Formats: sequence, C-alpha cells, structure tokens
Amino acid sequence: MQISPILAALRYHKAGVVLIAMQIALTLAIVCNAMFIIHQRLVRMDKPSGVEESGLLVVKNEWAGKPATGQIASLMAADLDTLRKMPGVANVYATNTYPLSNGGFANGIGHSPDKRNYVSVTAVYFSDENTLSTLGLKLVEGRNFNADEINGLGDNDKIAPAVIIVTRELARRLYPDGSALGKTAYISNEPSIIIGIVDRLQIPWVDNSMARWADCSTLLPFRNLVTITHYLIRTQPEEIEDVATRVRATLYATQRLRVIRPKDGVKTFAQVRAAAYKSDRGMAILMGVISVILVATTAAGIVGLASFWVGQRRKQIGVRRALGATRQDILGYFLTENLLICMAGVVLGGLLAIGLNLWLMKQFEMERIAPGYVLAGVAMLLLLGQCAVFAPAWRASHVPPVEATRSV
Repeated sequence: MQISPILAALRYHKAGVVLIAMQIALTLAIVCNAMFIIHQRLVRMDKPSGVEESGLLVVKNEWAGKPATGQIASLMAADLDTLRKMPGVANVYATNTYPLSNGGFANGIGHSPDKRNYVSVTAVYFSDENTLSTLGLKLVEGRNFNADEINGLGDNDKIAPAVIIVTRELARRLYPDGSALGKTAYISNEPSIIIGIVDRLQIPWVDNSMARWADCSTLLPFRNLVTITHYLIRTQPEEIEDVATRVRATLYATQRLRVIRPKDGVKTFAQVRAAAYKSDRGMAILMGVISVILVATTAAGIVGLASFWVGQRRKQIGVRRALGATRQDILGYFLTENLLICMAGVVLGGLLAIGLNLWLMKQFEMERIAPGYVLAGVAMLLLLGQCAVFAPAWRASHVPPVEATRSV
C-alpha cells in the first residue's frame, strides 16, 4: 500500500492527528515510568530481611511508673524467663529494635573513633546469646555472644561494646581485602572486636535515604534497660496465632505495671512487613490504576477518532469500492493510517519518558529507567493502537460501493 495518499489525507485532519499522537506520547511517558516505579517498589517489598520471618512474634512492652534501671533489669529477666516457659515458644530475647520496624538508631563505624572518617553507617541492634537462634540468622564466620558478655545499658550509659557481631556486607566494607573476623572496629570511642559475621540482617528503615546501608547492621551485647523494650519471640509457625493470643495475658500476670497496646502491642512479623511497606504497596497500586486509566483513555480516543473519520469518509470509501478496492484494501488503509499516527506518538513519547525519568532522578533520587521499559511501552502502545482501530476499520471495509451514489 502506498503511504503518500495516507499522508496527504492526514494533512487534512491535522488537529485530530496531533491530538491522538500527543495522547499516545503522554501515555507512553507516564506508563513507562509508572511501570518502572512499580517494579522498583515490588523488588523492595520482596527484599529478604535476613530473618526467618515465619513463626516470629514481636511484643512492644512499656513499663509504667518509670522504674529504676536496676528494677527494669530484674523485671526484664522475669519476663524473659516467663516467655521461655510458655507452650509453643522456642526462644526469646529483648532488644531496642528489629528489622523493618522503622525505629531505632544508627551509628558510624570505621577504623578509628573519629566519626568524620567512618567507613559506613550501621544500624545498631541490642542483642544477647539468644538473638541468632530467635531471628534465625545464619552465622557464616566466628561465634555467637556468650552469656557473660551481655551487659545492661541504661539511658545515660556509654555504648562501648568490647565485642560485636556484624553482617557480611558490613564486614566487606570494613575489610574489603580480607576477613574481618577478629579485627577491630570503632562504633564508639573504644575499640570493639568483631567476633562473628552473619549472612544478612536488614536495617530497620526501608526509605531511600538509608538504602545504601540496607544490609549494614551490627549486633551489640546489651539489654536496653529503658521504659520501652521489644521482646522478639520464636514460635512454631503453626502455633504463632495461639501464642500471640496468650502472650499479653501471660505478661500481665507476671507484672501489671506495664502497657502492651491492643492495636500494635503484639504483632506477627508478617504484620511488621506489611506495615513497613505500606506506602510502597500503595504507590504501586496507585501507579497501576493511573496506567490502566491512561491506556484505556488512549484506546478510547483512538476508537472515537477512527469512528469519526469513517463516518466522514463513507462516500469516499464507497467510491474506492466502486473503483475496485477490496475490503482488505480499506481495512489495510485505516490500519496503516493509525500505525503512522501511533509511530509518531511513540517516538515523541519515548523522548518524553526519558526526560521524565531524568527529572525524577534529580528530584527523588530514582534510578535510571532501563531501556527495556521504554521498548516494551512502545510495543504495547503500537499493539493497542492497532487493536483499538480494528473495529472502526472493519466497519469501514464493509461500506458498500452504492455509498458512492448517495448525496452527502
């Protein structure tokens, strides 16, 4: 089929051509970046925490009456002993925070006490000899903490651990040319010996500002003797709901002067993960809905314009049929015409997609969009355009030659 007559016809419908081409271009630019954002969010939501999440329960305990540090130590010891005796509980420990909690604190760690020259930022987890088994962490080098290495830490006490356990990623950053086991690192003004390395332990925060340190965590041999603490409880996966139901009453029976909030005082780790990635899940859903609306609107626009043009050209189509054009010729004409419009739109849309991604990179620290997303978007919109125009084009191909004899 010759393209020149089609281009000549399109020049008589400049407004419609420009409108549909721009609509396709904007749809491509937005949908490509939306799909890229959705993929990034889904990847982040699926990121392994390093923790064996099934069967893990979190209890947030708040002591009432502001007890002294020594009193908190005895109350915490009694709680841990009580929880270990509960049916269905395999292990438990007390900590300041846990992965995906979006709470806690981070510190610089390096080869000297000068924090201006730290090697990496690390999340700080207070731990004891039960932490590794409770969380299901994989120890790849070294050893666990011993019970006699665990100390209490009050609000105003200095954090200066003699020994620490770090993640594999943090160990690599500290000592890229060899094993970090047995070597010194400074997380405070005093040196700490790395006695163990775990495979992975995600930091508590999931926002982009901490993404570069996502797997840089440090376990410190302390129990946090403050008014708010978290008990992490390892249960059998099939018994977690039963333990979650009974744990609040069990702790209140041990000591009434505490607060375990009804809404979020007891959570499974599945609930922790869902809460941590709530905004990512919402963003993915929003981007998906926007993409569907844009694609549907673009398809409707193509159908509407093609139907309008078919209605305008019924006499011309009848003339062509009377001069010998087949139904396939008429169908091919409208499909080719629409393909040319769509190709102009996707070329412009590809440039807009890249430009929009560059703006998002500058404003929101997004990654550069992969070319595959743009190519997939181009293919999708070209196919969408042909599918959308097929019904009007099919109707046009069935215009009878007698239309040529009818007055307009």
